[in-house]
Amino acid sequence: MMFSAESSFFPFIIILLLIQLHKSVEANEYEVCRETFVCRNVSLSYPFYDGLIRPAYCGYPGFQLDCSEEYDTPEIFVTTTAEKYRVLQMNSTSQTVSVARNDFWTNYCPDRLFNTTLNYTRYRYPDVVDNFTLYYECPSPDRPATPTSSEIRFYCENINPTLSLGYFMIDDNDAPPTPCRSNIIVPLNRSIEEITNYPSLQRAFRTGYELEYIAENESCDICRASSGECGYDINQTRFACHHGNSSTKKIVIGVSVVGGTLLVAALLCCSIFAVRRRKQSLAQAQSKGLGPSYPSTGLPSSNEFRSSQGYTTSPSTYLSQSLPSYPSSKSDFENSADVLGVKIFSYNELEEATQQFHESQELGDGGFGTVYYGKLNDGQLVAVKRLYENSCRHMGQFLNEINILARLRHKNLVTLYGCTSRKSRELLLVYEYIPNGTVADHLHGKLRSNVLPWFTRLNIAVETAEALSFLHENDVIHRDVKTTNILLENSFRVKVADFGLSRLFPNNVTHVSTAPQGTPGYVDPEYYQCYQLTEKSDVYSFGVVLAELLSSKVAVDITRHRHDINLANMAVDRIQKHAFDELIDPELGFEKDCLAQKMVKLVAEVAFQCLQQEKDARPSMKEVLESLKGIKREMENTQKQVVVDIHESDDDIGLLKNVPPPLSPETEVSNKSIR
Repeated sequence: MMFSAESSFFPFIIILLLIQLHKSVEANEYEVCRETFVCRNVSLSYPFYDGLIRPAYCGYPGFQLDCSEEYDTPEIFVTTTAEKYRVLQMNSTSQTVSVARNDFWTNYCPDRLFNTTLNYTRYRYPDVVDNFTLYYECPSPDRPATPTSSEIRFYCENINPTLSLGYFMIDDNDAPPTPCRSNIIVPLNRSIEEITNYPSLQRAFRTGYELEYIAENESCDICRASSGECGYDINQTRFACHHGNSSTKKIVIGVSVVGGTLLVAALLCCSIFAVRRRKQSLAQAQSKGLGPSYPSTGLPSSNEFRSSQGYTTSPSTYLSQSLPSYPSSKSDFENSADVLGVKIFSYNELEEATQQFHESQELGDGGFGTVYYGKLNDGQLVAVKRLYENSCRHMGQFLNEINILARLRHKNLVTLYGCTSRKSRELLLVYEYIPNGTVADHLHGKLRSNVLPWFTRLNIAVETAEALSFLHENDVIHRDVKTTNILLENSFRVKVADFGLSRLFPNNVTHVSTAPQGTPGYVDPEYYQCYQLTEKSDVYSFGVVLAELLSSKVAVDITRHRHDINLANMAVDRIQKHAFDELIDPELGFEKDCLAQKMVKLVAEVAFQCLQQEKDARPSMKEVLESLKGIKREMENTQKQVVVDIHESDDDIGLLKNVPPPLSPETEVSNKSIR
């Protein structure tokens, strides 16, 4: 049965009409950016957004709010630490936002002591804000119990039962009557009521303090002056001035609904005609003796297979010897919603999402391929890895390995969304997009302007170790552990990338472009003897990552002394000599903070063990993880007694309770205590 020209022309006209209407609707979708939105009873506008009520293109990166119901106010990250702050009020005229620390909302005894380290790329303090110091773990002074007029006392037994006294000095130039073990800096508005007692201090913290936000403020003023609305172009990754035309919006929506209904009706008619035609073809084939093709295997006949799947060629085209249950033609894979547990994307879709793989969309480059920033048709942000040509095994094996990688789900592993089909012109992998750069970017790259605090670095080490330990438990060796493969979410949660990609490459190929075997500076020294990478190779590479977290230095730097070009060698040498001041990043305040000094040295000991030349002398990833968790627990619970005080011994490093003892530099390699 053939369609008439008229019946084919009608849906074609409808489709053209809808395309034009879609463009009109797209122009008007920015109308929502003109309106303020309410997030947990607080009215906000650009640059703030939540991604639900207000889309990302109406805001600016770094200003996403959490509007969940956990608190009665919205929350946001304003510092370089992984702590959210309450948003109390916004003033778009002065371009300020008032925030308050969650942990001081009801009292001054937080579970964790940390300074307010502002993210200066997004905020700055106005003149009305001053920094004040809170002192903790103070001994009771040999003086009358009544505090002086210049101090406010409080007690925090949860921090240290034996040293529970704390002070807020009303004149911040003063000091507490006796030396205190800990102190933190917190900002407060100078314009609020005078702080004279505990209730007024509590009101001050609940009032919060102002911050000036930095989000292309001048460009936004110009945009609004032209009757536009400020926003962000996610594709171009830059500020955008949105203009819309609300007068036609209702008409466009109405016509779109009518046109859509007509289109559905037309397509339904076409489908009915197509089904009837296939039935007639099937009847004609059966009348000619073309019966079922696979009676012994239970597989459908050619026509049954075509009829049920909508294919127009024989099933042999779709049934692969290596993967007999899955179709293999490009079009059918691309139309499949879910094959082998992952989505199959068309090459054209990903090419469009990355602007034809334009160099401006590149996020990074590595041994396995180039990664591009992309935005799918549904608005989903993705990272598209373009594997190097001719670098993979047979496509059947490729899809089998993709299936394995897709099943490796962990909170600290980048999620694999899907890939292109085995018949695609290129092999592309599609991952979730992680917006906050890599650890390398924050330590010594383009995001270096804000120093990562020590506790954030320790969290990064623990979460990376968790991801690698999980991979090893599932018999997957990463083989390219490095700080550029450790991505960070806005909350600084770790997402390890490129895990298990080595499974896709043959082991017997030595060419660097087809068999990536690690990155210079991170490669296991034993690899050059046996040309095999093992789980202990990942441990060695992780040791280099720890050295980077400690020092903020790159893994390889030819400008350093020839013995120190390789950071791994430099770290081992300095740790053995106890020359920590030559290794540790001075901006961590290592020399001033006794607790940080202790914990940094303990992490350095773990790095020392990981960086041993012989793989059998290194601990397992699981043991490394347990040691790092123990160090983190000790830092979070400063009231616990440390078994050995590292400040009283130059020959041994302090050991933690219930944690496998880390290696002392003088200990023989063969007598490792955690393996």
